[in-house]
Amino acid sequence: MKSWTRNTLLGAAVVALAAGLVVVGAAVGAPRGAVDAPASSPAAARAGSIEALQAQLKRSPGDAEGWAALGLAYVQQARLSADPTYYPKAQGAFGRSLEVQPEANAPALTGQATLAAARHDFAGALKTVQRSLAVNDYDATAYGVKADALTELGRYDEAAQAAQRMLDLRPGLDAYARASYQRELRGDVAGARTAMQQAVERATSPADEAFGRYYLGELAWNNGDLGRARSEYDAAAAVDPTYLPATVGQAKVLAAGGDTTAALGLYRQAVETQPQPQYVVELGELLEASGQAAEARTQYEVVRATQQLFAASGADVDLELALFEGDHGTPAKALQYASAAYRTRPDSVLVQDAYAWALHKAGRSAEALPIARKAQRLGTRLPYLRYHLGVVEAAVGDRVAARRSLTGALALNPSFNPLQAPAARALLKTLG
Repeated sequence: MKSWTRNTLLGAAVVALAAGLVVVGAAVGAPRGAVDAPASSPAAARAGSIEALQAQLKRSPGDAEGWAALGLAYVQQARLSADPTYYPKAQGAFGRSLEVQPEANAPALTGQATLAAARHDFAGALKTVQRSLAVNDYDATAYGVKADALTELGRYDEAAQAAQRMLDLRPGLDAYARASYQRELRGDVAGARTAMQQAVERATSPADEAFGRYYLGELAWNNGDLGRARSEYDAAAAVDPTYLPATVGQAKVLAAGGDTTAALGLYRQAVETQPQPQYVVELGELLEASGQAAEARTQYEVVRATQQLFAASGADVDLELALFEGDHGTPAKALQYASAAYRTRPDSVLVQDAYAWALHKAGRSAEALPIARKAQRLGTRLPYLRYHLGVVEAAVGDRVAARRSLTGALALNPSFNPLQAPAARALLKTLG
C-alpha cells in the first residue's frame, strides 16, 4: 500500500512485498501497504547475501529451504535496487525449491506468494499462500502475506482477521506494522500510532527501527503534524543513515516549510542512490511546482521508462500508471490503466479512487462521483483521497460537498502535495 503510496517499508529481510511498487503521483504520502514490513520466517532469516546463498547451494543443491531463501533474497534485491529483473530469478529459485521438495514445502509456497504479491498479482498471491497455510497453519509469515493480499484486493475484514492471526502467532515488528496499517486504513490514527510504536519497541536492528520511525513520521505527515513528522524522519535517519525513505521524508518537510533548494538536494540524493519511481515522481512534482518544468518532464519520462521495465518483468503496474498518467500524462492513458486495475481489484479503495480520478480526467465526472465516494468508505485519512473527491464534486456542480472535501484535505495536511495542495486552495476560492 502505499503512494512509489504506499511508500515502501524497508526492513532486514523482506518477505511480504505485495506492494513491491508503490503508488505514484497524487498518492504520494498515502499509507504504506503493510506488505512491505520486514518479516522473520526461517527462510527470511536465511535471506542474506545472494552470493553467500548461491555458494551454499553449490555445496548443497538439495537444500529446499536454501533455494526458498535465495528466492526471497532476489525479491528483496528487486525492491532495494528498483530492478525487476530479479523477479524471474526469484521465480526460478522458488521453482527449484519445489523440485527438490515438491510436497509440504511451505517456505517455497510462501515465497511464490510473496513474488506474486510483489508483481501485484494479489489474487495469485492469495491462492498460493492458502496452499502454504494448508501445509502449516501456524506460519505467521504466511498470514502476513495473506493479510497483504486481502488488503490489496479490498477484502478488508478478512485482511484484519489475517493480520490479527499473525499478531497472535508472532507479535513482532512485522505483525504490529500490519496491525498499524489496518487501523490507519480505517481512520484510527491513534490506534495506528500505538501499534507502530509497539513495532518500534520490538525492532532488533537499526533498519527495523528506522522503518518504524519512518512510518510514525508518515502518520504524523498525513495528519498535518509536520513537527512530529520531521522528528520521526530525523530519528529514522539517525538510527540508519542508509534508510532512504527517511531522507525523502525530510525532503517533504523541508519543501512544506519553503526550503525548496534543500528539499531538491535531498530528493536528488535519494534518486541517485535508489531510483525508486516514488522518489522520481516526488522530485518531478517539486521541480514543476518551483517552475522547473523542463527538468520535471525529464523526471516523468524516467518514471514511464521504469514502470515499463517493471511491466516487462511481469509486474502489474496498472494502478501506478493510472495515477501517474492522470496527473502527468493523458486522460486516455489514465483511463486505460485505471480500467484494467478496476477490473481486477474493484473493491480496493485505492483502485476505486484511481478509477474515479481517471474517469473525471476523461470528462466523465458524473460516473466518477459515486466511485470516488465509495473510496472514502473506510474513513481513511488521506489528503489526496479527499482532494480527488472534492475536485470531482466541484466538476458535477456540488459546491457544498466540494468545499467540504477540499477543506478536509487541506485540514489534514495543507502541504500534502506541492502541486495539488495549491490547486485545492485555488479551487476553493472559485467555490466561494
